[in-house]
Amino acid sequence: MNIETNEKLVSRNALIAKVSMIAGLVVLVGGMILSFQNAEQFGLSLAALLLGFVLSQIGIFYGNRWGRRPRPDEYLNQALKGLDAKYSLYHYLTPVSHLLVGPAGIWILMPRAQRGTISFFRGRWRQSGGGIAMAYLKFFAQEGLGRPDLEILNEVENLQKYLKKLLEDENLPSIQAALVFTSNKADIQISEDENPPAATLTLGKLKEHIRKCAKSKPISMEKVQQIQSLITQA
Repeated sequence: MNIETNEKLVSRNALIAKVSMIAGLVVLVGGMILSFQNAEQFGLSLAALLLGFVLSQIGIFYGNRWGRRPRPDEYLNQALKGLDAKYSLYHYLTPVSHLLVGPAGIWILMPRAQRGTISFFRGRWRQSGGGIAMAYLKFFAQEGLGRPDLEILNEVENLQKYLKKLLEDENLPSIQAALVFTSNKADIQISEDENPPAATLTLGKLKEHIRKCAKSKPISMEKVQQIQSLITQA
């Protein structure tokens, strides 16, 4: 498998994560000290606490993606290790963060670090379980699951526009998406009656799923190579 990564973007955003976290901590501590030492400066200390919280959230956002090792792209690299050279995996080089192109088609990969039970019911993904520890992580150290369904629609639309420009008027293969949970403490529970808009699976099952799709719904290698070449040249 060929892997291409925007290393400059990774380095820049890792630095943003580090600076934001340190700045947020400094401002938070400063706000608390000010509130204890000078009660009359309550407004200023409150503003400092809010600013520190915002900076820390920015740090968490960037840190989860680029500051921690292994990073999401590294998780995907490891999970897909063993796919042959017909596949190319692109990190941060197209309008979507992680893109796999190969005989299985065009795949938007959306890694998520959430733990606990992940379910899909009546059009919505849900995360549950974990007790107090999970609540703490959600608030202080980990983003919530959010609305992957809306993110998928947006990612697919952006990628379609991008590829149509590269391929001009040619027929574009369908774009598929996979929501991939990287934590070994994630438990996927989705009824067969439900039909999520993206494959929802744990990291360990990703390669198997891609290989199955390559057997059941392959796209021509001519088209695969054309798309890969155009992305590399873009």
